Amino acid sequence: MQFEVWAPQADRVTLHCADSTRALERDPERTGWWTGGAEAADGTRYGFAVDDGPVLPDPRSRRQPDGPDGLSAVVDHERYAWRVPWAGRPLPGAVLYELHVGTYTREGTLDAAAERLGHLAELGVTHVELMPLCPFPGVHGWGYEGVSLWAVHEPYGGPEALKRFVDRAHELGLGVVLDVVHNHLGPSGNYLPAFGPYFTRNHHTPWGAAVNLDAPGSDEVRAYLLGSALAWLRDYRLDGLRLDAVHALKDTRACHFLEELSTAVDALAAEAGRPLFLIAESDLNDPRIVTPRAEGGLGLHAQWNDDFHHALHTTLTGEAQGYYEDFARAPFAALAKTLTGGWFHDGTYSSFRGRRHGRPLDRARVSAHRLLGYTQTHDQVGNRAQGDRLAASLSPGLVACAAALVLTGPFTPMLFMGEEWAAGTPWQFFTDHTDPELAEAVRKGRRREFAAHGWAEEDVPDPQDPATRERSCLDWSEPQSEPHARVLAWYRELIALRRSQPDLEDPDLSDTKIAYDEGARWFAFRRGDVRVVVNFGKEPAGVPLGGRRARVLAAWEPVEAPGADGVLSVPGESCVVLTQE
Repeated sequence: MQFEVWAPQADRVTLHCADSTRALERDPERTGWWTGGAEAADGTRYGFAVDDGPVLPDPRSRRQPDGPDGLSAVVDHERYAWRVPWAGRPLPGAVLYELHVGTYTREGTLDAAAERLGHLAELGVTHVELMPLCPFPGVHGWGYEGVSLWAVHEPYGGPEALKRFVDRAHELGLGVVLDVVHNHLGPSGNYLPAFGPYFTRNHHTPWGAAVNLDAPGSDEVRAYLLGSALAWLRDYRLDGLRLDAVHALKDTRACHFLEELSTAVDALAAEAGRPLFLIAESDLNDPRIVTPRAEGGLGLHAQWNDDFHHALHTTLTGEAQGYYEDFARAPFAALAKTLTGGWFHDGTYSSFRGRRHGRPLDRARVSAHRLLGYTQTHDQVGNRAQGDRLAASLSPGLVACAAALVLTGPFTPMLFMGEEWAAGTPWQFFTDHTDPELAEAVRKGRRREFAAHGWAEEDVPDPQDPATRERSCLDWSEPQSEPHARVLAWYRELIALRRSQPDLEDPDLSDTKIAYDEGARWFAFRRGDVRVVVNFGKEPAGVPLGGRRARVLAAWEPVEAPGADGVLSVPGESCVVLTQE
């Protein structure tokens, strides 16, 4: 078997494979690369030593059986016999479901999660979005401190378990999306600097030195990230990738890394004959991210829309701290603006940032399906001091109202695991760092962060305490009891309604018409012939719908169709979906 590694500053590189050792040779055709052959098969352990350094895992390791600090293992992807032919499932018309493998079940493995995929097929979602799977220290964590960008966290089951998960998902008609992190690597088990200039101090990020996308040596670093992304889509038959915090990718080159990545993914889709897509997490409100390359954009296929989340969250809760401040001044107006224009901050002043932020979205060029809408995500729940979900402080009726706005709105809907039954379990920040100093630094840092906002130290869960992860695991007995069963039935009804009403999948943002009364706390919008009316208030509200007859398609509480006066009476903390006749 041929081994290779990029180590441009090394004088010598040694391959340690099984019980043998051999010096690698410089590749005469690729500057900085070292190559050599050795006897190896699937599962064979190996590593590289640079000059007089220790034996380290392969930067392009496909498997880390003993964790980030151990030796790498050979993976023969041809050994797995795929059971399910798969033509792919595109993003337009999708309903995504964000899932964390380590807490979706108490077992915390890919195989255990696969056994629960039938629930998602019955719910009606189209794609499962897995939080990061790359190896990280310990057993349990969010996954955003991963290393070895080709490998699958071994406690989750490793490479074979991911293939079994994808096969089962495809068998049920579900696409699979993976959250990947290119903007930083974890501090523990990150040996890339020993091999080459993978990071640069020309730019700084919240995690330290930036990934090297534009300094000397960056060609190979970009190829490293591109190769990893394509490997997930090709070797594991994934349908898409979610790119973490792309605003932290510091790149001054004429061709931005994201443009290069979207070009490569589109080429792979054409080669594979199935749709593949990229979803960005971006704090920039820059329409160029989701504008096609032919029109001067970066060509990503979609991005998360935090502005919609913030507007809806402040409307539901009244919270006004931090980045919610800008939205809380007039939450109904903010919600109306996002539903019709995509973003709230489109060049407007942001008091949270102390400057203008964003740029207008050209609704004629950018379809609504390119923005993801949601009420909750791992960030918006887990980055709260106690990891409390909306259901912890809102009535089931308001939870139902939030679901109606997401699942009948113009954006591609995304749910966070457990929200579909108003899960009573929190989802908290947890880690399992094996380095005692790092563990203590994370613990103190978390408590210091929330102490600045008035939280007592004892009220902020210890990330390193195993009980924090245990509390965050879904309770699968809940969907059989009330009020969870009723909320679950409502989510199923709304998703089915989205499928049956073509107007609800219309990607034209300009076709969404809004009316609201902030004093009476009702909010309504029309998409084609479908009208959605939400009463956030505790008291019944009379909502004028005009003279045309309307038929109720779905309602959280029983309602009668509007009478001759065209006024719909909506119970407090309830919502209705109607169609005009």
